Amino acid sequence: PPLSIYSHPSKPSLLDWHCSISMQRAIIISSFRNGNLPSRTMMFSRNTLFAAGAALAYGVSSGTAFAPSNSVGNAVSRTAPAVIQQQSQSRQYSSTQLQMAGPAQVDLTGKVAFIAGVADSSGYGWAIARSLASAGATIIVGTWPPVLKIFQNGLKRGSFDDDSTLPDGDKMVIEKVYPLDAVFDSPDDVPDEIKNNKRYAGLSGYTIEETAKAVEADYGKIDILVHSLANGPEVTKPLLETSRKGYLAASSASAYSAVSLLQKFGPIMNEGGNMLSLTYIASEAVIPGYGGGMSSAKAQLESDTRVLAFEAGRKWGVRVNTISAGPLKSRAASAIGKEPGQKTFIEYAIDYSHANAPLAQDLYNDDVGNSAMYLCSPLARTVTGVTLYVDNGLHAMGMALDSESMSDRNA
Repeated sequence: PPLSIYSHPSKPSLLDWHCSISMQRAIIISSFRNGNLPSRTMMFSRNTLFAAGAALAYGVSSGTAFAPSNSVGNAVSRTAPAVIQQQSQSRQYSSTQLQMAGPAQVDLTGKVAFIAGVADSSGYGWAIARSLASAGATIIVGTWPPVLKIFQNGLKRGSFDDDSTLPDGDKMVIEKVYPLDAVFDSPDDVPDEIKNNKRYAGLSGYTIEETAKAVEADYGKIDILVHSLANGPEVTKPLLETSRKGYLAASSASAYSAVSLLQKFGPIMNEGGNMLSLTYIASEAVIPGYGGGMSSAKAQLESDTRVLAFEAGRKWGVRVNTISAGPLKSRAASAIGKEPGQKTFIEYAIDYSHANAPLAQDLYNDDVGNSAMYLCSPLARTVTGVTLYVDNGLHAMGMALDSESMSDRNA
């Protein structure tokens, strides 16, 4: 008869299971060597594996050396603290039970989110802030000094009220707006031409280091850090015509700024927090019109995301991810390649996406905002070092459906 994996009629042991599997393996190997595999042996295999699965689901003795710990990582049966209360907080071996979590809900009440690069309500940064606010997070933002007063006045006048509405009818509240110029790490990096620039008049403390200290003084620690900024002064130039200065400026503002943000904000982030940035498909595919070193900067950003996920994860227990977002007609994007009588770069990009993406539908800033909310929530507690595509699947396409070479097929 098939062997039993139970050493006690009411309590299975994984040690017994391990021994049973070893015996099963020996019997099967012996059968193969004799040139046959009886159906009874097949029944033995199925029954044994079924019983082993039942033993795991039923629960194993806390005293066995093979029992998984509730506090030590186990990819199969560990109970996630984001959805189920842990049975034990100790590192001792204990029983664990796999349960269904039920409807997924995100609650960020008590969490503080700093979003760098918000200056209006048309971009992805605003949408991310609104999604996080809808889950209860406290929202603070960093804004480029030359447009700081315009943004603050717009908030006071209620210019963004319609775009601030949350799903429950309330309005998103931005608790504080900090001046932030992310190309400067510390006060020593600010040149005299910037200090004396009238667009920076009356402002101070706008370097990344100073902003982090100001946030720490106001809020202590934060939980979410969002990098939603990029700039390439020569973005309309082909790479073959891009100067060294323009190329490095794009990398500085669009890629290294994320590294510097995490360097300065990492020490004031709570364990389990998340840093999120925004990238673009030009990092891995040729997008004519997106030049000036910007494609290179996005590639750097994605590579740095993976490295920072390792380093920040080990150092602070912080996750690092990026979203590769599809084209959106934001205020900043609309300024790229604007020629009289022609569509802008972003309009061409949107039309191309409609014609070629697997999902022929509009992409809204809230689509990215909702994806960001997931990545910044405890639901994604094991997700780090990821580039998440939110682009209607355009990144998966290797051939343009609206290409002239496909005209006969599309007819």
